[in-house]
Amino acid sequence: MRKDRFKTRSIVVAVSTALYMASVSPVHATDSVYKAISEGKVFGNFNLRYEGVDQDNALEDASALTLRTRLGYSSAAVSGFSFTVEMEDNRIVLGEGDYASPPNGYNTGIYSVIADPEHTELDQGFIQYKKDVLTVKVGRQVITHDGHRFVGHVGWRQDRQTFDGARVVYAPNKEFKFDYSYVDQRNRIFGEDADIDSKDHLMHASYKTGLGTFAAYGYLLEVDNDTDNALDTFGVRFSGNKQVDGTKWLYHIEFASQTNEAAGQEFDTDYFFAEGGAVLNGITAKIGYEVLGSDDGQMGFQTPLATLHKFNGWSDQFLGTPSQGLEDLYVSLGGKLGGGNWLAVYHDFSADDASPTVDDLGSEINLQYVKAINKHYKLGVKYASYSGESGRVDADKLWLWLNVGF
Repeated sequence: MRKDRFKTRSIVVAVSTALYMASVSPVHATDSVYKAISEGKVFGNFNLRYEGVDQDNALEDASALTLRTRLGYSSAAVSGFSFTVEMEDNRIVLGEGDYASPPNGYNTGIYSVIADPEHTELDQGFIQYKKDVLTVKVGRQVITHDGHRFVGHVGWRQDRQTFDGARVVYAPNKEFKFDYSYVDQRNRIFGEDADIDSKDHLMHASYKTGLGTFAAYGYLLEVDNDTDNALDTFGVRFSGNKQVDGTKWLYHIEFASQTNEAAGQEFDTDYFFAEGGAVLNGITAKIGYEVLGSDDGQMGFQTPLATLHKFNGWSDQFLGTPSQGLEDLYVSLGGKLGGGNWLAVYHDFSADDASPTVDDLGSEINLQYVKAINKHYKLGVKYASYSGESGRVDADKLWLWLNVGF
């Protein structure tokens, strides 16, 4: 199956290259190719990070010091065509690799999980056509929508998520945009061992107004594994801000419905999110309520392509929604201090469809401080402390990192 997909992608790339060459006259073809390459841009990013995990279970505490390297090149555009190639590598530093990465078979069942396996792979490799109101990308690429709640790049992990496929963006004006992607492989965060063949359709439309942005989306996901399965999600959202008497008011509301078909069963669940906040004297305060619903305690609302670490607490207790669903009531405060940015968040978790044994799902405190030294260097420290209930264990996680980009 992967061989067939490789052939399909090769054909698409070959056709795209042929179209590009056809757009350039033979007399100027050599000069155009030289211009595209010579005027291109080399870019890179290095992320050195320590992560420590202390969980109240039978697994040993985990620690990892890893260096993630990304190096890439983007050509200049000629007749609207350009290309990008980016490689990614992650290595354990100074032998500090006491952690588990189950999809890779690394220390499984010994240490707590830290989702940063050693790997070397193609992170991005695509051909792009951009002209006026139309942008087309074919190949391996980053795809994100809105705040990464349903489709994201999981950029927090050392191996970020990318997708193999084709993407078309139509933006006839500054207000309206329509975005469609077909994905035939999800390149997950555990290296190639966890990549998933798929037949996914990602549709997103947005319209900007003076009060905020309206969006509607449909994400039709299917794992290509010769079984009948489908995860179809349709939703609408509105988010924006309004300045009133020196205070910026923030607001966001969203609703989605989902049908999950697998192993001859079908489950229907709903999603609801509301958030309000204000920015005053450099301090941002927010309160939010998110519900990932449940179908009678049998299946919870799922978001498998999301940047999951960003939501429901940084200790990653709810990467998969419990069958009882999840309600997350949270408050956050953030601001500037010492030339950097600080953030504090408190979460209170509970089940959407409670049972006698599963109701209160615990609480979590998140703290973070990030300081940019200059435009190339950034330092950060981050801490998450989860207090478990309903049989869930306590967990504490600490991160320290240095990021260098050019």
